[in-house]
Amino acid sequence: MKKILRAIVSVTDKTGIVEFSKALAGMGVEIISTGGTARLLDENGVQVIPISSYTGFPEMLDGRVKTLHPKIHGGILGMRENEAHAKEMQTHGILPIDMVVVNLYAFEKTIEKGATLEEAIEDIDIGGPTMIRAAAKNFNYVACVTDPGDYECILEEMKETGGALSDKTRLAFAKKVFQMTARYDGAISNYLGGVAGDGQARRFPETYTVQLKKIQDLRYGENPHQAAAFYQGPEPPSPTGTLSGAKKLQGKELSYNNILDLDSAMALASEFHESAAVIIKHNNPCGAAMSKQGLVSAYKKALACDSKSAFGGIVGLNGTVTKGLATLLTEIFLEAVVAPAFEKGSLEIFTKKKNLRVVETGKLVKLGSAQVELKTVSGGFLLQTPDIESASDLKTVTQRGPTETELEDLIFAWNVVKHVKSNAVVVARCTQTIGIGAGQMSRIDSTRIAAMKAKDAGLEIKGSVMASDAFFPFRDNVDLAATHGITAIIQPGGSMRDEEVIKAADEHDIAMVFTGTRHFRH
Repeated sequence: MKKILRAIVSVTDKTGIVEFSKALAGMGVEIISTGGTARLLDENGVQVIPISSYTGFPEMLDGRVKTLHPKIHGGILGMRENEAHAKEMQTHGILPIDMVVVNLYAFEKTIEKGATLEEAIEDIDIGGPTMIRAAAKNFNYVACVTDPGDYECILEEMKETGGALSDKTRLAFAKKVFQMTARYDGAISNYLGGVAGDGQARRFPETYTVQLKKIQDLRYGENPHQAAAFYQGPEPPSPTGTLSGAKKLQGKELSYNNILDLDSAMALASEFHESAAVIIKHNNPCGAAMSKQGLVSAYKKALACDSKSAFGGIVGLNGTVTKGLATLLTEIFLEAVVAPAFEKGSLEIFTKKKNLRVVETGKLVKLGSAQVELKTVSGGFLLQTPDIESASDLKTVTQRGPTETELEDLIFAWNVVKHVKSNAVVVARCTQTIGIGAGQMSRIDSTRIAAMKAKDAGLEIKGSVMASDAFFPFRDNVDLAATHGITAIIQPGGSMRDEEVIKAADEHDIAMVFTGTRHFRH
């Protein structure tokens, strides 16, 4: 156990720092402080030694240089039990520093605000990372505190031990430091890597750094013989509305496959501007619907699409779950329900299904173009921006354009099909999926399956619309759609046989629109 006698305090995030410093001073800890932190502590009655008084040098160059001094770093890095170190420290008037309380300039928040390059550069911390890395390296003697959330537990331990912190605690803080600095340097590297000297913006720099934070170990991966864990990527300003920031309110622990399906459910549910419900099975939607009458109506429509496949599925909703909706959700076996919020009465209903995982996200957040998707391949990674395109610039290519009702259904189906594994075909009517064909090697097979699923569900396919995630390579899909009474089609276009496909649509009086954008999902 190493007793804390002297601390340097210099923080950007001043949350709780006054109370923490007062408590340290009350335990006899001498406090050295810098700039704004020193002024704040002094104003609140905490006795501090200004860093310039201790080092004999003023803070200079607009504050860029204040802690970069041998009396600071010698005090942090000196090994107390090393006679040569102790002698040198004594010769140069260097006092041991037992605790470093430092957090860094908020570089990530600065660039998130759209700062200029000059502003971003000024928020690259130099002295802070240098001090905390030095303290972490010398954790046998120095406690490095970077997180205001740790203040309370530190004070509790010091009260119990007469002002000391254990080896275990100091090692834990050292780990935090190197995780923090790796992420901090990665954020700077990624940002500057995207600033091209030739004036051309680079979406992906030559070296791309990803820092992941483990949320939990999982029972197993896709299969019981595979190990797995859940990590949070680079944090948005608030994790609310994302899966990594969601709360599990009840049920069994989430599995690897649960998390994949929950993510798909959230992504699809967030597409819709009206009340919407989606049902995910094996990472594909087996039902989705939107309703002006509310979530209960939307869920009933989604379930009707394929109630057999919904068994053991995951339901995603884009609004608050009521008691009435919760009652419906407990009528079949589900693995999980995910929604922005749950009424208290609904949670009481869910307790009847103790294994059902109930996950609350807060307001759903749609993916943004600044975010990055990362997938692993053998020996490497693939990075891409997320598929956030929506049907905003449609081109009618047939003699007949879609009616207002058909257009609403086409846009709905288009929003669904981009969440279905390729080759993907979605048949919809009245903003309800009535048949989904997913993951086939041939697009015509996806079309056949979508029609078959509608027939199996007893849903009327005549008068429905169809969406395809990529262009039709042949007219056979259109001909098949016509035999089922499908009246409108939405697809990207771009096939060598577009003219042939359009001609087939005209022959069957099917309205067809092109989006110009495909939605492959692998």
